[in-house]
Amino acid sequence: MPADPQRSVTSDPPRGSGTSAVEVRRSSRRSRTVSAYREGDRTIVLIPARMSEAEEQRWVTVMLDKLAAQESRGVLGDRELTERAERLAEQYFGGRARPSSVRWVTNQNTRWGSCTPSEGSIRLSHRLQGMPEYVVDYVLCHELAHLLVPGHGPRFWRLLEAYPRTERARGYLEGVVAAGRLPHPPAAREE
Repeated sequence: MPADPQRSVTSDPPRGSGTSAVEVRRSSRRSRTVSAYREGDRTIVLIPARMSEAEEQRWVTVMLDKLAAQESRGVLGDRELTERAERLAEQYFGGRARPSSVRWVTNQNTRWGSCTPSEGSIRLSHRLQGMPEYVVDYVLCHELAHLLVPGHGPRFWRLLEAYPRTERARGYLEGVVAAGRLPHPPAAREE
């Protein structure tokens, strides 16, 4: 099967976007959907190859506004979480880990995430919302790795080494757990 032809265009972003460059990637495999994500100080916008230049410009503006709104909220919705997992799967696992669903859940108070490999479903604890992006990405990568290797043996950890911030994210999460165990000072009495 031949490789999918793509055209990448890097341009200056619209004024006020807060981003130094926008890269548009066209794909003939993409039929209707448009997505975008940040990569360092660039924004990558993925669009169908058939789009006109005018549609491209409109969608770049729409996606920049959408990303800015998400970042100001600091919380990804399930759809954005799924897109993020798909991007991470491609980047760190060569697209081999393919989740069927990725969503936030509120019933995980002792785990950061869980995965059911037989169903391809990934669930992340709502407690991760608002944590740094690299921490959420680590938990997503951890669960994506479970789609390929169910247990926590040496093969699993070797696979997870692909994500460069694994140790830092694990340290962050360990700190959160440790902080939760600290005694809370008594509340000051009002006089």
